[in-house]
Amino acid sequence: MTTTERSFTNNLWEFFCSLKLTLFLLISLALTSIIGTVLPQGALPPEYVASISPSKLQIYSKLGFFDMYHSWWFIALLYVFSLNLVSCSIKRLPHVFKFISEPALVLADGMRNSFPLKKEISFSASVEKGKEQLAEFLGKEFSAPQISEHNGEFHLFAQKTAWCRLGVYVVHFSILVIFVGAIIGSLGGYKGFVNIVEGTSVNSFEGRNGQQMPLGFELLCEKFSVEFYATGAPKEFKSILTVLENGKPVPGYSQVKVIVNEPLTYKGITFYQSSYGPANNPSAFFFSVRQRAGGKTEEIVLRPGIETALPDGRTATIVDLTDNPGEGLAALLSVGRKGEEPKLFKVMKSFPTMDEMRGDNLIFSFIGTDAKQYTGLQVAKDPGVWVVWLGCTLMVIGIAVAFFMSHKRIWIVVSKGHARMYGNASKNQAAFQMQFEDLSEKFLKTKI
Repeated sequence: MTTTERSFTNNLWEFFCSLKLTLFLLISLALTSIIGTVLPQGALPPEYVASISPSKLQIYSKLGFFDMYHSWWFIALLYVFSLNLVSCSIKRLPHVFKFISEPALVLADGMRNSFPLKKEISFSASVEKGKEQLAEFLGKEFSAPQISEHNGEFHLFAQKTAWCRLGVYVVHFSILVIFVGAIIGSLGGYKGFVNIVEGTSVNSFEGRNGQQMPLGFELLCEKFSVEFYATGAPKEFKSILTVLENGKPVPGYSQVKVIVNEPLTYKGITFYQSSYGPANNPSAFFFSVRQRAGGKTEEIVLRPGIETALPDGRTATIVDLTDNPGEGLAALLSVGRKGEEPKLFKVMKSFPTMDEMRGDNLIFSFIGTDAKQYTGLQVAKDPGVWVVWLGCTLMVIGIAVAFFMSHKRIWIVVSKGHARMYGNASKNQAAFQMQFEDLSEKFLKTKI
């Protein structure tokens, strides 16, 4: 290999080992993730398409902003970041491992002068006896020491949690594991949507590319219901689902309640409650009618264009039906006597007592319609999710080790007539100083 080739290879290696590259990639990934949060991903809602110009839509589409986490440039950033982590680990890990496995047993003069934590005692016994008693002291109060002899002195070295220096590399490895899990999910998983009408079943769903994909089983919507707040906003909508294999319910997966944040998972496929709506136009509308003066409550059925007799001799017909956000399902009724101008008023399903304020002799409450509802479910399969969770667990462990644990080292140098104790910790010096001072008090009281 020529000098030029060697220089290029070394420069390339140093580039991928650079901390500056790591910071650049982290900032780039954070900024691009904001794009994926702000812009809709996957199938675009019609209202969003209508809100931006065609030129912006074309540019965003070509850049992959609407499927950003699968775009070539975002994946390229992840690959370069992975290569950066591997390169940094390969370069620095052998040195750290050697530092842990082959510690400095003999404390050189330069190191002694650099340590702020030190204590000294004098003794009249022999050096050999002093070494034995201080080795016993160190093993009892801190950790069993390794003993070396150098230039007529005995060096007693003990350490604790030396392996915590590997915590940062556990974090590096966890990130790679998460990336592997994401790749497995991207290659072997999918996302899509399916609408199921009450009382019917489906055996396929629509993928993000618009194509129908088989489930491998049937999913039956037994029932769908929705509850509203007093304001008319949806409070909870839930589906009662049953998984069918060969037309028969699967034990343990019959009439399972699915609501937001409580999905159903079967054979690695998860169904999330996503949306709902009417599956067909209603032909009958059900109301309860109560007389204000203490009469009984009756149920009536109204149909468009057909007059229905009321308990007080008037007739009622339904004029219009609306379903607006914040208001919910509401019916516009026309009530009157023959030859008189009818009165128009609105009855809301989510406000059953609202009609009492109208002051009429008859009080209407909207029960519902004969229209069936459909439940909208998000379908997702991610075989790499457990790999991702493993990576997240490793990351938490690695961060806890790297930030909350320290490599603590104690040396006692025993020479004729005196012994000196030195201490050092890789981090959290304040806490180690307190531990060293406590150890020093016992050290000074040691009888040799």
